[in-house]
Amino acid sequence: MSEYQYYEFVAVDRPLTSVQQRELRALSTRARITSSSFVNDYQWGDLKGDPREWMERYFDAFLYLANWGTHRIALRLPIAVLDPDTAAEHCAGESACSWATRTHVILDLHSEDEDGDEEYDGGGHLAAILPARAELAAGDRRLLYLAWLLCVQGRELDDDEPEPPVPSGLGDLSGPQRALVDFLRLDPDLLAVAAESSTPLKEQTPSVAALSRWVKALPESEKDDVVVRLLRADNAHLRSELLARFHGATPNEGTGRRRMAGELLAAAGERWLRRQRVARECEAAERERRERAAAAAREQHLNALAGRREQAWQRVAAMIETKKPKEYDAAVALLSDLKALADRDGDTEAFLRRVGQLRERHARKPSLLDRFDRAGLG
Repeated sequence: MSEYQYYEFVAVDRPLTSVQQRELRALSTRARITSSSFVNDYQWGDLKGDPREWMERYFDAFLYLANWGTHRIALRLPIAVLDPDTAAEHCAGESACSWATRTHVILDLHSEDEDGDEEYDGGGHLAAILPARAELAAGDRRLLYLAWLLCVQGRELDDDEPEPPVPSGLGDLSGPQRALVDFLRLDPDLLAVAAESSTPLKEQTPSVAALSRWVKALPESEKDDVVVRLLRADNAHLRSELLARFHGATPNEGTGRRRMAGELLAAAGERWLRRQRVARECEAAERERRERAAAAAREQHLNALAGRREQAWQRVAAMIETKKPKEYDAAVALLSDLKALADRDGDTEAFLRRVGQLRERHARKPSLLDRFDRAGLG
C-alpha cells in the first residue's frame, strides 16, 4: 500500500499577500494555493516546510491526515481572545499542546490509530471543524475541554490530575465540535462521562440590558480604544474579543467537584462494559424474538400443509418424475416439511414407509437417493 498524506492550511482573519503566496509557491509547485488556503496531498515525498512555522507566519487553521492513522489539527487565535495560560492548562500532553507567539496562541491536537486509516480523502474535514474556532474565540470553552479530554484518553496525565472547569453544554456539542470529536476519534464513553458534570448550555446571546450594564462599567479609555479599532477595521475578532470578556465576567461553567483524570477513565471503562452488556442482552432478546417468529411461521406452514398432505405427496412424485436436478431439490424440500409434520403429529412410521416406497421405485436414480440421504429422509 502506498503512502498518502493530506495537508490543508487556511487563512481566516487575513488573506495571504502576494508575497506570501510566492513564498509558499517556492516550496511547492503542485499545491493548490489561493489567497486564503494551501492544499496538497502526497503519494510519495512530503511537505517541504514546517507546519508549526507556517501556522506562526501564515495560517489560522491546519489539518493533516495520513493513511497510517495520523490525524492532526491546529488552530491559531489572537491572544486577545484566548489567554495562553488557559490554553496551556487544557492542552497539557502530547495529544494536545499549545504555544504562544507575540500575537497569537496556537492549539495543536493529534490522534493516532495504529490500525491505519481507511479514508484517504482529507477534503471536507477542515471545513466542518473550522467554525469551532470562531466559537472558541467568542468564549465557548468546550473545544478546550475536549483537548484536555484527548490527553486523558491518551493516558498522558497523572491519574490524580484534576480536570479543568467543565464548560456548559458538553453533552450537546455544536456541529463543528462534533466534527472535531469524530476527526480526533475521542472516546464516546469518556466524553459521555465527562458531560455528566456539565450544566445545560444557556442562551449565548446576551440581553441588551446585560450588555448595557457591562459597557457602562467599562472605563472611558477602553471605550475610546474599541471605537478606534472598529473604525480601522483591523481586527477580525473585535466582537469575539469583547464577547469573550463579557462572558468571562458572567461565567457559564460548572462549579461542582473537579474530578480526577483517572476517575474519568475508570468511569468510562465501566460505561463501556455496561454498554457491551446491554448490547449483548438486546442481541439475545432480538435473536429470541426472531426464533419465536420463525417457529410461529413454521407452525403456520405445517398447519397449512396438514390440510393438503396427500396433494403434497402427489406433487413430490410428479417432481421426481421430471428427472431434473432442481425438481429433485424441490421434492426433497417438500419431503422435509412432510417429515417435520409427521414428527409433530406422531405419524413418523407412516412417513418412513412412504419414503421407503419412493426409494424402491427410484432405486436407479443415485442423485435422488443421495439427496434423500443428505436430508436424512428414511
